Amino acid sequence: MAVAAGTAVALTACGSDGDGGKDKGDDAKKPSASAEQSSSGVRLPKLDGQTVKIAAVWSGAERDAFEKVLADFGKRTGAKTEYVAAQDPVIGFLESKIAGGGQPDVAMLPQVGAIQQAVERKWAKPLGPEAQAELKKNYGQGWQDLGAVDGKQYGVYFKAANKSLVWYNTAVFDNAGAEVPTSWADFLKTAQTVADSGVTPVSVAGADGWTLTDWFENIYLSQAGPEKYDKLARHEIKWTDPSVKQALTTLGQLFGKPDLLAGGAKGALATEFPASVTQTFTGGDQPKAGMVFEADFVGINIAETDAKIGTDAKVFPFPAVGGGQAPAVVGGDAAVALKDSEGAQALLTYLASPEAAAIWAKTGGFISPNKALDTSAYPNAVQRGIAEALLKAGDDIRYDMSDQMPQSFGGSPNKGEWKALQDFLAKPKDVTAVQQRLERDAAKAYKD
Repeated sequence: MAVAAGTAVALTACGSDGDGGKDKGDDAKKPSASAEQSSSGVRLPKLDGQTVKIAAVWSGAERDAFEKVLADFGKRTGAKTEYVAAQDPVIGFLESKIAGGGQPDVAMLPQVGAIQQAVERKWAKPLGPEAQAELKKNYGQGWQDLGAVDGKQYGVYFKAANKSLVWYNTAVFDNAGAEVPTSWADFLKTAQTVADSGVTPVSVAGADGWTLTDWFENIYLSQAGPEKYDKLARHEIKWTDPSVKQALTTLGQLFGKPDLLAGGAKGALATEFPASVTQTFTGGDQPKAGMVFEADFVGINIAETDAKIGTDAKVFPFPAVGGGQAPAVVGGDAAVALKDSEGAQALLTYLASPEAAAIWAKTGGFISPNKALDTSAYPNAVQRGIAEALLKAGDDIRYDMSDQMPQSFGGSPNKGEWKALQDFLAKPKDVTAVQQRLERDAAKAYKD
């Protein structure tokens, strides 16, 4: 099941380790007698003189915020932390490091598939007992499952992304007399109301194929339901299935009306994600678009404009489709240990605690799946609402489908799903043709 209807209120108001023996992470990670226990109960060992290396792809403000988290970990344990700037794809980056014997203690992995690959290649180390205990105490089962492979826990999802959001320009909505929609039918009506007021309603970042996969996934999850969503993600049903046709046809109700898209289909295909956001919140009450769909990280791009989140820019949940419930599609970054070290396990334990999440939450641009985090830590009501909606979804979340698929199909520019959906944006009436193309490309990718 997807997110409950109550979520809309919150938002609109604002395996094996591969060695055949005992898991090494299960016996040597017990905190010392001098371990520190915080007010939340998290216990961390003293690690004076030890260095813990952490690899992640974050840069700029995101890296700065994470460095503050690491600094607190160092203060609590006495360990020195070293941030290793990784590159995408992360698995390729780590492969070169591991080949040279220089792997970090911990890596932040941004896809479920990356965790699975790290386990398959026998890089990842299972969570020790302290990290597992902290994770179970503070995380819902759905988020625990996302970090597990074959029933064994490897990952701690530290940073989440709520990918079922639509951001809107409040001045545009006010001038048009538009109301926040809760269903797909209402969304189309709202879009037309905005169009009638003289502003093109929807900004689509068609130049970045990943945004189009997010459009499809939200519609498919709400309309077809979670069971079929899971099956399609695993390619247990074909892309020629009637449920895919229904979702593409529904998406075509928007893509097939060029006057509802900023720049029409041609303009959308030339628009990259950052511009899709900034053009929605630049120009006062006469921007190039009134709404833009994407995750909570849209806030980073809004910050590049003069618009203020909570006043000029607000957000509502992706609307429910076809009588289904509103979707809850998520992404995230999980911490995974790559070394059998006390420091690695201690860092995983810490990252599963509300104290670690609170540090980044206060700086903004961050959503935590940690249910023990007091949402007052978030800097504004909009971010609190987004976080609360994610938590209310509970175990009903579904991870970004394209991130679960082989990269050659679900995550590569100019090929696979990205290219097929870009072509669909250009010609949204060719539903059968795009289904056949998707199935042909998927079958090849899953076979490989």
